[in-house]
Amino acid sequence: MRVITFGELMLRLAPENYLRFVQSDKLEATFGGAEANVAVSLANYGLDASFVTKLPDHEIGQSAVNSLRKFGVDTKNIVRGGDRVGIYYCEKGASQRPSKVIYDRAYSAISMANENDFDWDKIFDGADWFHFTGITPALSDTVAKICLTAVKKAQEKGIKVSCDLNFRKKLWSKEKAGKVMGELCEYIDYCIANEEDAKDVFGIEADNTDIYGGKLDREGYISVAKKLTERFNFKGVAITLRESLSANDNNWSGMLYTNGTAYFSKKYAMHIVDRVGGGDSFGGGLIYSLVNGYEPQKAIEFAIAASCLKHSIEGDYNMVSKKEVETLAGGDASGRVQR
Repeated sequence: MRVITFGELMLRLAPENYLRFVQSDKLEATFGGAEANVAVSLANYGLDASFVTKLPDHEIGQSAVNSLRKFGVDTKNIVRGGDRVGIYYCEKGASQRPSKVIYDRAYSAISMANENDFDWDKIFDGADWFHFTGITPALSDTVAKICLTAVKKAQEKGIKVSCDLNFRKKLWSKEKAGKVMGELCEYIDYCIANEEDAKDVFGIEADNTDIYGGKLDREGYISVAKKLTERFNFKGVAITLRESLSANDNNWSGMLYTNGTAYFSKKYAMHIVDRVGGGDSFGGGLIYSLVNGYEPQKAIEFAIAASCLKHSIEGDYNMVSKKEVETLAGGDASGRVQR
């Protein structure tokens, strides 16, 4: 099975451990980005995963490409050109101090891309699934048009499409996100969201829920998924349920709503090493499950277990195997040494 993901791959610069930006005299450099993170997960599970973007034809751009190649991600459809690799700075939170992200991605190669940079007939040759997030159309009006062209072409070819709403207030307004994503969602089969996305993008809010106080209500999320499905005729809506006790400790579970029924995963009490990429690892696990025809309950259990494991790994990429995810999803959450 072949999965195509499309978005921006960025240089991630972060202080060591839990140092603050103003404390650190050096930054660790890695790479990451929502759709690239999904591609790495899928490649680690053994799927044919291809990432599509535009990166400069210089050494930093090549380093970004190499970061994907070492995990087996297909990079042949990455367009080379432009001047900048987007950058984001990440300061990890601890206890009651939240993590912080600062973007330096204006005028990046992908944000300045043209519609004729991407030949979707060629890119989608042999593809079974296409995935992007709401971050990508937020990069520029042109990239939003490229996304629309891609989802229309995918639908024309009978390729399943998934999208993580991933609203980023630092990239665009709620009003613009709602307009652009509303049009794109007409071509999407599976929608992924978190506690805030449906509210921020479409004004659909879960009842009896306080995302900052750690209080979640299952019935409220079923209502959100039902409303999204009725509006866009989705085949499925997956929602991650994060109960934030502190920056380090969260309760983590998920829901998959499909064919009028809601399936909830077991809940994990996580002690977090790195939160960034948690949602992308959920998306990767969900796509893997759906591509392989898992029943809904098994699919949501695999997806949430994959994401739980990602929270224990430094960096954007979820460097776990299918077997490790299956072990956790199967009930072994002991963390005992494997000998």
